[in-house]
Amino acid sequence: MQPTTSLALAAAIAACTLATAHADTLKKVADSGKITVAYRESSVPFSYLAGSGGPVGFSVEVTNAIVDAVKKQVNNPGLKVEMQAVTSQNRIPLLQNGTVDIECGSTTNNATRGKDVQFAINYFYTGTRLLVKKSSGIKNYADLAKKKVSSTTGTTNAQVIRKYSRDNNLDFDIVMGKDHDDAMLLVDAGRAEAFAMDDILLFGLKNNARNPAEWEVVGDSLQVEPYACMMRKDDPQFQTLVNGVIGGMMKSGAFEKLYDKWFLSPIPPKNQVIGLPMSKELRDNLTAQSDKPAS
Repeated sequence: MQPTTSLALAAAIAACTLATAHADTLKKVADSGKITVAYRESSVPFSYLAGSGGPVGFSVEVTNAIVDAVKKQVNNPGLKVEMQAVTSQNRIPLLQNGTVDIECGSTTNNATRGKDVQFAINYFYTGTRLLVKKSSGIKNYADLAKKKVSSTTGTTNAQVIRKYSRDNNLDFDIVMGKDHDDAMLLVDAGRAEAFAMDDILLFGLKNNARNPAEWEVVGDSLQVEPYACMMRKDDPQFQTLVNGVIGGMMKSGAFEKLYDKWFLSPIPPKNQVIGLPMSKELRDNLTAQSDKPAS
């Protein structure tokens, strides 16, 4: 009996592997009558909580447009939409194991992650900078030699800052927060001198701080990285739908209007304006519609 049992187990594992390798999100959604979308709790202005309601932000509105297209594709206007909070650390595993069906937030599209997930058209470009208290006098990375620098667990920024520290013999003492709010709190509490993260997220966190005037974003931009929505790999039908939605918004002008709403206008909860005009890289991608990963 043992060989038969082992054979059955091997067959089950193979079947599971095959199912994972050939994802069909639209069939999964149609069969279950629901789609589960991921959101971030503190990735301002992309996806964040701004009160007692659900998440808001630029990426949340992109997600909503994708969900509307899915409802039409599966011919179910009453499709149930479930929301799942994710972190930098668990967003990829929860997508891979089917807990969530799509993640649009502040996720960098890079080649390493591209081995595990499929990225849609890039919809933002950013670089690692520093959030500090104005009173600290810190203006660039050299000012942080042998000092504590926070970042967020599971992000590319933590890797970038470690490499920069090594390459420039700055000997940063890097401490990790579980999410962006936690990493900023380390600076606020005096347990770190600066928070290294994507500059746009730092601007958003600064604007939503208790006293925005206490904070400033400083330092050179260490690299330019694209953000994009994540899907499961080997799912061409869903990829075509998602890219069709984002690409269509870029062609129609809806994307630029959405950008102006979240980056150049007052946003909740404090009606602060981030004030970050669209970068050349992003404006070029409205036409190119590339999903090229970070180098």
